[in-house]
Amino acid sequence: MSRGRIVAVVAGGCAAALLVVGVGVGATALMLFGGGSTALTGGDCGYDVPAGGPEILAATGAVPGSPSPTPSATASAPARIEPIGQWATEQVGNAAVVVAVGRELGVPPRGWVVAVATAMQESGLRNLPGGDRDSIGLLQQRPSMGWGTPEQLGSPEYQARQFYARLLRIDGWASMRLTDAAQSVQRSATPEAYQRWETEAEAVVAGVLGVASVDLLGGGFPAAPCGVAALSAAVVPAGTWTTPVPAAIGSGFRTPARPGHDGVDFVAARYTPVHAASSGTVLTVLCNASTGDCDRDGGMSVRGCGWYVEILHADDVVTRYCHLVRRPEVSVGDTVAGGQVLGFVGSSGNSSGPHLHFEVHLGTTATSANAVDPVPFLARMGVPLGA
Repeated sequence: MSRGRIVAVVAGGCAAALLVVGVGVGATALMLFGGGSTALTGGDCGYDVPAGGPEILAATGAVPGSPSPTPSATASAPARIEPIGQWATEQVGNAAVVVAVGRELGVPPRGWVVAVATAMQESGLRNLPGGDRDSIGLLQQRPSMGWGTPEQLGSPEYQARQFYARLLRIDGWASMRLTDAAQSVQRSATPEAYQRWETEAEAVVAGVLGVASVDLLGGGFPAAPCGVAALSAAVVPAGTWTTPVPAAIGSGFRTPARPGHDGVDFVAARYTPVHAASSGTVLTVLCNASTGDCDRDGGMSVRGCGWYVEILHADDVVTRYCHLVRRPEVSVGDTVAGGQVLGFVGSSGNSSGPHLHFEVHLGTTATSANAVDPVPFLARMGVPLGA
């Protein structure tokens, strides 16, 4: 059996032509999107992704359910596939196969992100001939665990189909953390490892589809599948204040049991939006967990705030927002409005469970010495906390 090889992609108008060299049942191609009825849409996100956008095609050397040749590291990639960030053409081409299979099967875009992130962790987006024990291929699936024969598992397309089939059987997968959804399929010895690839996978999926963001397709993470901008507005006038999270306070400021607790803890569910308490400028966006990894839940043995944001407000007041679930949605130097979404509640850093740790400091550099109790401070601003 011969492996088909793409040598050109000719795009024009709302159609694209794929030229494939090679014969045999191994020469197959998958179109991500071309024109007319195949155009991607934003579903409930309210975006229109124009028909006839970049026609990107991905090819694989296997037909599902049939034998596949040993993967070739030198096989040519589609002409329109280009490197994205740290990911080379070969790797992006493999991601394109995963996305194409997901689209063909009707998997929601969030599933494409989960699958690509899984492949990033398992193989670095490479179709490997081996791995741990009898693991094979892009998603490191194992013949001994019922994923398929070694010949079948040599095909990225086959592996993608197997992954999606199992993912779609998991109740509520689309509302899970990415790493939890991936782990439910893969059963890895390092179940938190997939989470670190979420933003990278979002960027690669968007890149192979030729859209600015997966948010356009409703493929963003569970708290904001259509992007932060699509969340309900909670902006307040400049100079006024608001609560960062509408939730009860579970641990107060410098209580007898926790005299070094320089803020208050809002008890809120994971992915609850965290809002800027007032307008200002972003001073800090940082992961300072002692583990160096804020894309997984921390614990009481972990030191640091995890993912956190600091904002400088008028009169040299600084607010701090800790334990966010992933990289914040703002950057250092951004001007933010009061009520703007900064990120989402998580449990990174020194944390025993999802909550927002919130601090107020009177000084341009936040230190323990200038921390004040947020409850009376915001009460003076007309904002009762914990209500």
